[in-house]
This record gives sequence, C-alpha cells and structure tokens, in this order.
Amino acid sequence: MKERIIQKSLASNKKPKPQTDQLEFGRVFTDHMFMMDYTPEAGWHDARIVPYEPLTIDPAAMIFHYGQSVFEGLKAYLTPNNEAQLFRPEKNMERLNRSNERLCIPKIDEEFAIEAIKQLVAIDKEWIPTSEGTSLYIRPFIISTEPYLGVAPSRRYTFIVILSPVGAYYKEGINPVKIAVENTFVRAVKGGTGEAKTGGNYASGLMAQELVADKGFAQVLWLDGVEKKYVEEVGSMNVFFKINGEVITPKLNGSILEGVTRNSVIQLLKYWNVPVTERKISMEEVLDAHKNGTLEEAFGSGTAAVISPIGQLTWEEKDLVINEGQTGEIAKRVYDTLTAIQYGRKEDPFHWIVKID
Repeated sequence: MKERIIQKSLASNKKPKPQTDQLEFGRVFTDHMFMMDYTPEAGWHDARIVPYEPLTIDPAAMIFHYGQSVFEGLKAYLTPNNEAQLFRPEKNMERLNRSNERLCIPKIDEEFAIEAIKQLVAIDKEWIPTSEGTSLYIRPFIISTEPYLGVAPSRRYTFIVILSPVGAYYKEGINPVKIAVENTFVRAVKGGTGEAKTGGNYASGLMAQELVADKGFAQVLWLDGVEKKYVEEVGSMNVFFKINGEVITPKLNGSILEGVTRNSVIQLLKYWNVPVTERKISMEEVLDAHKNGTLEEAFGSGTAAVISPIGQLTWEEKDLVINEGQTGEIAKRVYDTLTAIQYGRKEDPFHWIVKID
C-alpha cells in the first residue's frame, strides 16, 4: 500500500457522551470513524478520518447478497496517567489479513492500519471511559461494495473503523456464567470459515444462542461439526478447562478462531509455570473430570469479556456445576493480570502494549 496520508475532516458538532455507569456493550459510538477504499486500479486508497455517519451504499453491493466481509475487535484503555494505549493490535491486524485471504479480500497494510487506529483513537480520546472495567471498543471491518449480483469476489471494498465506549460484555462481569453445550446446530468445520472472523460465522450461531437465552444461559459451547464430540469454542470466546492442575484449551484445528486473548492467556500461564496444553478435549472427558472431582475450573477468553468464568455447563440435560459456581483462582489471576497490563497498572513483560500518546 503506497497510501500513507490520512485526510481528516472533524465533526463540527460533538455528540453527548453517556454516563459510564450506564454503558452497555456496543450501543453508543464516538464522533469519528476511519474509512479507506479499494479498487483494482488504485489499490487501497483515500484514507480518511471523517465524522461518524450513516453509509451511502448501492443496494446491489455484494456485501448484502453474498456476505463477503471480515471484522476485528480490540480495545483502547486509559492509564492512571491519562495515557491512551492499545493491547496487541498487531495480532488483530495479522488475523484480519488471514480472514481477508480466506474471504478473497485484498490484504491491508497492517502497520498503516494500526497507525490509522491510533490517530482515530487520539482524536476521540475523550470518549475513553474511566470507570472500572470500561474501555473504548475498536471495531475494524471490511465490506464488499461492488454493485454486482454475480457470485464472485467483489472488486471494490471499504475498510472502516468505528469506536464505541463500552462496559462489561456480560452483565455478570467477572462473575461466573452459565453455558449450554450445543448438540443440534453446527458452527463450523475444518475447511470452512470457522478460523476466519467473518460475519456469517456469527449469524449461523444466533439461533442456538436464542434458544438457550431464555433459560438463563449466557452463551452456547460449540462442539466439533463432524462428530459433535470435541469441544471447540464458546460463541464469542475461546475456552479453557483446569483439570487436575493442568489448564487445557482446544487445539486450533481450522474451525476454531485463534483468539488474541487466548494466545495471551497461554503465554501468561507458561510465564507462571502453570501447566497448559493445547489439545483435543471431548465433552466426555470434561464430564468424567467433573464426576471424579478433578474439573477445577472453566473459563472463556476474548477481547470483549477478557475472562469470563464458567460456573455451570449444561450438556444433555446434565448440569455440571464447576468450582461450586464460583470464580476460580486461575481465572481470577489471569483476569487481574491482563486487565492490570491493559490499563497500565502493572508492568508489561511481554511488550504487548502500544502507546497512543
């Protein structure tokens, strides 16, 4: 990408900011957004930061018909010194390009994309909330915009980044959630798009989630799409089990999203010399560990929730209450350490933090 200049057109009227104690996840958006376009002739071009506003897009744009899109999620945090910073943005841009490749979308310049995000967050820095557990959620995404009804990769795209001040993703916060193990529907299989962060993966999981939401479950736990035997991931999180002192997480297999927080958790556990293994794990193994008392903890990891302890898994009408429904020691330690690094309250020995100011 040759384009290195970001044009700026700032909003003349600023929107009122929400009370931080009333923040939900992803309901309110800041004053500005970043945009950049792609055509085969010009490549990625016309990088700009403009006021946040609705898009004007052709009804025949291919995104509406064939779902060719990818997205990412990361956050900006305020330190005690009022400095804004990002957490491992290079991992998000690397993954965005892996998703691009799978969806036949032209790759972006990762370094330039991070610079664009930094400039956008700097402009809307006053939107970063300061209450405990809040942050500024960053949503980069790419949509196919060519007006064409033929089934083929689009030749035009728009890359957009929007910002949203957020509170906790789950209303339970760091308190344990109830998860239902999904036996009927399938999220993804190896060779599909499961390891790409594309909208269709999430659309296909909505029915399963809706069916269990009324029963008090926060999410569903997906099993593999072939045998419906092996654990894969929760709807918006990767998953970890602590069994007999060892932390186990499903091995990446082509249908599991490679989470940035997942990777960070694994690095932290190894840093602490906590046994951690990436391998296939079946629900039968989880059930057996629960029966014999060696299932000590379970938790999910993701950018939105950071760490979400699992207090109960329900599978085939069996309720597996984990750690008496309480937050486990490892989950709490990982959460406290990750958030302390993210908010600049603790030393970052991994060089994960990228400063904006």
